[in-house]
Amino acid sequence: MQIQGNTFIVTGGKKKVKAIQQAIDKFGENIRGVVNCGGIFTAGKIVDQNGKPLDLESFKFTINVNLVGTFNVCRLVAAQMIKQKPLEEGERGVIINISSIAYQDGQAGIISYSASKGGVASMTLPMTRDLSRFGIRAVTIAPGFFDTPLSSAAATDEKVTQKLINQIEYPGRFGKPDGEFNKLVIHLIDDAGTKLGKL
Repeated sequence: MQIQGNTFIVTGGKKKVKAIQQAIDKFGENIRGVVNCGGIFTAGKIVDQNGKPLDLESFKFTINVNLVGTFNVCRLVAAQMIKQKPLEEGERGVIINISSIAYQDGQAGIISYSASKGGVASMTLPMTRDLSRFGIRAVTIAPGFFDTPLSSAAATDEKVTQKLINQIEYPGRFGKPDGEFNKLVIHLIDDAGTKLGKL
């Protein structure tokens, strides 16, 4: 992904807050955008074929990583952006969160993932309303299947992969992270005039 300027990748569960603070300390008043695209996928039906309910800790873990982790990055970075001098048209930055089409069209066996990404999607409008007065945009992308390690975890074999591809309209393939996705992210970062609160 080619984005001009400095980039900083934040990973790691309990160390996430520290990593975010390190990024803030490193870039100071130069944090103009954040892309929250981290996430995990845990398969499991609410009740399996043997009548066993989904493990609550597994559900909580997915929510904690995908939803709480995203919120945590948003709140800490937004607090820094508010302190920054606005750009020429008043913008201080943009927060881009990655949800998933699964929040609207979740398949069987991905209830935890769908719930977590639904939470991410539902934060967009209130986050926009909270931050727009400071010149901070908040947008959410809800992609379908992309050729990433996360999709590979969901598509456990060729048969499953082909079944997923058969459900995709033209061009009948997984999306390309280094193609369609990156171009959209770059457009959203560059487009200071884009409408707030997009999903």
